[in-house]
Amino acid sequence: MMSRTSRVALITGASSGIGLETALGLARQGYHVVVVGRDPERTQEVSERIRMAGGSAEHALANFSSLEQVAELARTFEARHARLDVLVNNAGLWHPVRQLSQDGFEDTFAVNHLAAFLLTRLLERCLTAVPGARVVTVSSRLHIKPKSFDFGDVMSEHNYEGRYVYAKSKLANILFSNQLARRLKARGVTSNSVHPGSVVTNVVRDSRLLSWGAKLPLPGLISARDGALPSLFVATSPSLEGVTGNYFAAGPDQAAQAHVPSKAALDVRAAEQLWELSDNLVSPHV
Repeated sequence: MMSRTSRVALITGASSGIGLETALGLARQGYHVVVVGRDPERTQEVSERIRMAGGSAEHALANFSSLEQVAELARTFEARHARLDVLVNNAGLWHPVRQLSQDGFEDTFAVNHLAAFLLTRLLERCLTAVPGARVVTVSSRLHIKPKSFDFGDVMSEHNYEGRYVYAKSKLANILFSNQLARRLKARGVTSNSVHPGSVVTNVVRDSRLLSWGAKLPLPGLISARDGALPSLFVATSPSLEGVTGNYFAAGPDQAAQAHVPSKAALDVRAAEQLWELSDNLVSPHV
């Protein structure tokens, strides 16, 4: 049972992989953890695992392919909690073949960017209720692939290639994180993005590809637990109090360090344009 003064953290995509390890790590540091996933059994198992280890947790369900489910998640959270100390936007995927979300948007962009954008916007009241609240958005070093964010083909209708579309969504993550930092700095909320490292996770929603990829002894890959370290560092390190608008990645010893992202990720005008576009796309759910 959490107390009224408990620090609260919400982690999306927390039923497996990096999100699960991030939830476990935050629980070990004394946070009341809200575990968000789309699979009922796995999501409940994570929250029960935390409680059995002596931590405090609850679980919530949402399919991020549906913006209405994202909005419902935010409403449910706000009804239960007056504060949010840490929000980790971790949920992500990519599709080998183009698919549409339940709202008719290209699904990688919808899940990886629009869902995180909407959830963060709807939880701003809870975030700003806490001095020093932190938002961590999980991006990827693949954000360097696009030379710029393509506003002419936001929904990737032309020449779809799954990995490139994923990279574009990861660029959107950093643009969003940086713009959020600029918008909320005066209100005491920090926003930073992270690259977790090369981790085999359930990011590909194709069971055949997952089972094949998970069995490969690929060099250079790290565990999900190590992949969660940058998120945990940015979410909790006292050394980052007040630090905002940065991009972090693990160094050789797995300690997260600030890195300079691509030129496209630092484009303030593109960040403003993406914010306005995203605001318009999610407006029916705000």
